[in-house]
Amino acid sequence: MTDTNSQILSPYDRNGIAVRNRIAVAPMSRITATENGHPTQTMFDYYMRFAKGGFGLVTTEGIYTDKAFSQGYRFQPGLADDEQARGWTAFNREMQAHGALVFAQLMHAGALSQGNFYQTHTVAPSAIRPKGKQMELYYGQGPFPEPRQITDAEIDDAVRGFVDAAQRAVNLAGFNGVEIHGANGYLLDQFLTAETNRRTDRWGGATKARVQLLADVVNAVKTNVGHVAPVGIRISQGKVNDFNSKWLGGEADAEVIFGTLADAGADFIHVTEFEAWQPAFEGTQDSLVTLARRYAPNVTLIANGGLHPAERMANALATGADLVTLGRGALANPNLPKILESKREPRTFDGSILQPIANIKEGELAMRLDALTR
Repeated sequence: MTDTNSQILSPYDRNGIAVRNRIAVAPMSRITATENGHPTQTMFDYYMRFAKGGFGLVTTEGIYTDKAFSQGYRFQPGLADDEQARGWTAFNREMQAHGALVFAQLMHAGALSQGNFYQTHTVAPSAIRPKGKQMELYYGQGPFPEPRQITDAEIDDAVRGFVDAAQRAVNLAGFNGVEIHGANGYLLDQFLTAETNRRTDRWGGATKARVQLLADVVNAVKTNVGHVAPVGIRISQGKVNDFNSKWLGGEADAEVIFGTLADAGADFIHVTEFEAWQPAFEGTQDSLVTLARRYAPNVTLIANGGLHPAERMANALATGADLVTLGRGALANPNLPKILESKREPRTFDGSILQPIANIKEGELAMRLDALTR
């Protein structure tokens, strides 16, 4: 085994996260639940491939948290009631039996909702129509609708939704940890981003105010389930509808954001960028991973973004990350840890397996993933 692979495959145990290696499966929306948010056998088979393939940690796709405004896509799984949660129990138990931790990613779509079973309109920090168009990969069509500004009472309900979903995730579904989705343009990121948050109350204005809702959610979830499971948050600059977005305050924003989330009690911060090794801001040298490590030195830091080559994984670990999550690399190689251990060459991702809808094709995709696992 090379020194690079040895580092990637080494165990990690800190902040309640004890994994057999440093490679994790990134959350990826697969929209293969039932119409009313229950997990399916197709979903389970998809996730199980990664557990059997040797990944230390598997994080689910974004799971909606309430029966109000949180759902983002048709056929998205939910943790909005006890029945939805219990549907995960046997799945998680079996994946854990194969040596993988399983984290639930909790998501509120906000203005980017394009398929809600429970509501016909959307809410956001401010009544600003999102950039771009709905994603056809997830059954979206045409421009996003203009959201209604969320009220203080609805903000309280959204926070309660994250807490209730986290309790169900840990106590009923048997997840090993909880990741709060604060990235990629969804509700919490809409509060964080100046362009989508033009509020003049305590939730708007300077970066410290805009990050406060994220910190409050982390703190509330941590208070309720942190004694039994690690709690973290995913953070990004880019959005699914605004790929090149950057924090306007540069490193000063990074200091406030990462420092505030660490102070709120986050056990881990999951940083995602399109190319995670690149400088976070024009005219600088440090990546967002490096900045997160600088301003949140004691959290577990997870890096994501084009890191599937082993050399990039190792570089991310050397520059501050504790773990690395893979999307395309995991899809192409559901058994990547075993491939690296045996010094074989990983396979290249074929994007056609997710066309025209980014769901799990029970026939073609299942057969191709099974073939890749052998």
